[in-house]
Amino acid sequence: MSVDELVRSEEDRTGEMPYYLPSGEEVRIFEQCHEGKLAVMLKGPTGCGKTRFVEYMAWRLGRKLVTIPCHDDLTASDLIGRYLIRHDGTVWQDGPLTKAVREGAICYLDEVVEARQDTIVVLHALTDHRRILPIDKTGETVRAAPGFQLVVSYNPGYQRMLKDLKPSTRQRFVAMDLDFPPAEQEARIVMQESGADPATARALVNLAHRIRSLRDRGLAEVPSTRLLIATASLVGRGIPVKEACYAGLVSPLSDDESLVGAMHDLVDVTFV
Repeated sequence: MSVDELVRSEEDRTGEMPYYLPSGEEVRIFEQCHEGKLAVMLKGPTGCGKTRFVEYMAWRLGRKLVTIPCHDDLTASDLIGRYLIRHDGTVWQDGPLTKAVREGAICYLDEVVEARQDTIVVLHALTDHRRILPIDKTGETVRAAPGFQLVVSYNPGYQRMLKDLKPSTRQRFVAMDLDFPPAEQEARIVMQESGADPATARALVNLAHRIRSLRDRGLAEVPSTRLLIATASLVGRGIPVKEACYAGLVSPLSDDESLVGAMHDLVDVTFV
């Protein structure tokens, strides 16, 4: 995977503000972490708004945002950079992390626990008082420009012994626990993002709360706010509400016949 495919960058504070509704003190805590040059760890279920929160904070702080999706094959070179062979010789190309450090951007590593431990180690010198990034291949030590901040996120529900952060890494971050917003707030988000009418948005959120109660019955993933927005968008495009729920909300969550049947029953009860 090329660096261009790996990283997504946003321009400095331009365009419309990303839509985000705070549900606690997360905005204030993040702002103080940014001012104090502290790294931030966001924990929460899939689709609860972690990425949107980071986008909003980058806009609010007027910082460029570099987002890196983490995975098993992510190497230190993918983050830091590598030598490239061209027709006119060999040249060094900075990776997305190095660019963020040089430019004073916010660097966001999404689902950081998916990355290999030997890759995560390169973050350590950026998360303490040193705020440096050593580049072994060139011998250069890059000092973080003003405004640089490291942010990571992960879903604790996916934690396994081989997919957890070491204590030596975890304790380098200020951690914030994010969750699905309260029902009324979640309905407002669904309306804003999908254009759904208030009644439909509230009904979908009510359905989501009922389905989330099935976690104790073996449902590995519960419906996210993201899924509710997708389902509401289908309804807005003319798909009958029950069919939209089956396709946009139920089917992505499970293939287990008993769980799917239980969720279908909840859809039928919610939308009589």
